[in-house]
This record gives sequence, structure tokens and C-alpha cells, in this order.
Amino acid sequence: MKIAKNQRVLNNLSKMVLSLLLIGLLSQNSLYGQGEALYKAKCASCHQIEKNGTGPMLKGARQRWMDAGEGDLIVEWVQNNAALRNSGKSKRAAAVYKEYGGSVMQIFADITPDQVNAILDFADAPPVAAPAGGPQGADASDPNAVEAEEEGGISTVWWLLAVLFIVVILSVSGVRRQLKHATEETTPNNSLSYWEEFKILAWKNRAISGVLGLVLTIAILVLVFQRLGSINLMEDYQPSQPIAFPHSQHAGVNGIDCKYCHNSVEKSKSAGLPTVNVCMNCHKQINGKDAAQQEQIAKIYAAAGWDPNIKPAGAYTGKSTPIVWNKVHVLPDHVYFNHSQHVVAGKINCTQCHGDMKQMKETAKVWPVEELNKVEGNIALTKPTLTMGWCIECHGKKEVVIGDGSNAYYDEIHQRLKKNKKLYQQYLNDGKITANELGGWECAKCHY
Repeated sequence: MKIAKNQRVLNNLSKMVLSLLLIGLLSQNSLYGQGEALYKAKCASCHQIEKNGTGPMLKGARQRWMDAGEGDLIVEWVQNNAALRNSGKSKRAAAVYKEYGGSVMQIFADITPDQVNAILDFADAPPVAAPAGGPQGADASDPNAVEAEEEGGISTVWWLLAVLFIVVILSVSGVRRQLKHATEETTPNNSLSYWEEFKILAWKNRAISGVLGLVLTIAILVLVFQRLGSINLMEDYQPSQPIAFPHSQHAGVNGIDCKYCHNSVEKSKSAGLPTVNVCMNCHKQINGKDAAQQEQIAKIYAAAGWDPNIKPAGAYTGKSTPIVWNKVHVLPDHVYFNHSQHVVAGKINCTQCHGDMKQMKETAKVWPVEELNKVEGNIALTKPTLTMGWCIECHGKKEVVIGDGSNAYYDEIHQRLKKNKKLYQQYLNDGKITANELGGWECAKCHY
């Protein structure tokens, strides 16, 4: 009888060891999940998986460095690319730096070689996008389309770990019960279930159980509110467009002012999309240097009804088709935002919200706040782009210039404050007058 009891103890112990081994194996496999999280946190703002962007695409990056005979240096490149270039030991580092116009990559001194390899493993085998769904205008087969699943969700690995953790707890409980009966030579009371034993144990250790219960409740509430805060985040949203429009060529190389194409930005709530006749002001004469450019410009001609082959210098045919652009910066219906108010009265540069479009080689996207903060002259913010917290934070930091004669509304405020010097000094406690001090945090300012 005692041997049978000991056999049951050994069986339970073997189950526990097997569970721990499975957890160890899953922990190794979770490096893939760690690579995905690190990519989204540190790389996604500049690097895409399968397309070149601000920086080179990450898929195949390790192989390209190996082909250059410098596979062992890619970790140093990620950790501190400037130091690697300056050391002179990497021709590949200098070549990439030159290829991307001297664009400087952020230094990641805190990232480990294992983490770098985890990112590269993820990049070489990214998850397959869902075939349907996704935000408006996004192509689900496009690796740059927004994933249907929001970032920050609990991965399958963590669910498996949770299940295995429960299995381990039950195994330990069974071992404890069998050892107790084997040691005390008593007959086990099979009428008590695991749940009943757990309740008895919890009651005996009420203080510890209470603290653990409180910690668990707070942790669950934190996770719930974090999840709620991640709903409808639009950062990195980059829908496909009917015509590939490189802002880097138009605003960067050619130096075209934003307001030339978005000509209602100083007069209207909306910045406005350029009509095709605005495009034709230049593209009657410019039809592209290579086949790729000519293909896109041909779409403009089709939309405008322009035939460049009609002698002597092309002519309109009268057969035009509308260009259906996919909206990039999408605000909820109950949010009011006026471009002219921010550009004219607030004197806010386009780069504050839209980023440095002179560097945007591909179609427009919603820039993450970390990337916006790198643009010279931008107000540094912390909340995700296009969220309520992002707007409120900016209203609390953006200084309003009053009394310079450029805005009658602010001039009137200036005159009133001059008559009440005590109130004026109160406003200037932080050395500036901000939008929130003039009512920029009132709900009705932004919500209908």
C-alpha cells in the first residue's frame, strides 16, 4: 500500500517536471514574440519588414550583412551605428549610411545581442497578415497595411504559459496531498476536491490570500485600462493610395510649399486634397524620368483627361475620372479640429502633427509620437498620435503669442490682461501663456 502511495507521488512529480520542461521550451520559443515586441517598440517607426522606408527593410538584413562578409557586425550596427562607422572596420555600415543620405539611426546601447537576433528572426519570418478586414483603404495583403489585431494584445505564448502554470499548481497540490498521506500513513480523504482544498488553504492563510487577491485585482484593472487605452490607435497607419505620391520628391527635392497643394489649410477646417488640375500645373511638362514615375503620372493624366500625345504639346480629351484617395489621419466623428485655427492663430508648423514630409519617400502615414519628437522644432509629447491625450498635452505646452497684432482675438485678450496685472502675472507663472490657460482644455472646444 505504501509503495502504491509512493508511486503516485513519483507520477505527480514526473508530471510537474514535464510541465516545467515545457515552460522552458516555450520560454525559448517566446523569443520570437519578444522580437515582435522589440520591433514594434524600437524599429517600426523607421524600418518596415519587406519594404525600404526611412531605413532599409529588415527582412534579409542579416543575410545581406553576411553576404558582405560582416555578419558578426550587424549587432554592433544596431547597438551603436555611429561608433561602428567611425571605427572604420565596416564597409557595409558606411555604404548603408551613404545610401540613405546620411540618415542617422538612433543608438540602442541597452539592447542585447540576443534581442537583436530576436528582432532579425522576427523580420525574417513575420506573421502572415489576415486576408480581410483592416482599416479603410488598407490592403490586407500589403505587409505595411495596419494589422487587424491591435498592438499590445496578449500573445498565444502567454496564454499557453498561463495554462501550464495552472497545471503546475495543480500538480504541486497533488504532490503535496500525496506526500502528506504517505508521511502520516493516513487514508486520503477523496471527498475533498482540489477547489475545496484550495479554499481551506486560502482560509488558513487569510492575510497572504487577501494581499495576493488585492494585487491580482489591481493588476487586472491596470491591464483592462491599458487595453482600453490602446483601442483605435492610429500610429503607423499607412493605407494604400491609387497614385504613389512621394512627398520627399515634391516637398523635399522640389521644395514645393505644403500650402500650394493643400491650399485651404489657412482658410478652412480642412487642409484639402489637391484637385488634379493642381497636379497638371506641373505635370503637363513633367512626365517622369523612368518607367515607374511615368506609370504613376499616367494615372494623373487619366484622371485629368489629358492626352500628352496630341500634337503639338498635348490636350484635354474631356474624359476625366476622379481620384479616390484613402484618408490617412482619421478623427472620430464627434471631434472638431480646424486646420486654419491651428496654422493661422496657433502658428503651428505642419511637421508638428504630420512629421517631416520632406523625408517621406512613400505614401503618407500617421507618424508615431516618438518619430514626431525627432523633428527639429516640434513640441515633445508623450501620448500616442491622434489620441485625446496627445491633443491635451500639446494644448498644455504650446505657447500662445498675444499682443503682436497678428490676431484680433489674442490682441483683445492681451488688452484685458494688461488691465488686470495680478491676473496677468498669474498667467505668466510658468513664463508663458498656453492654449489651455485660454480655454484649450474645455470639452466644448473640441467636442460637439
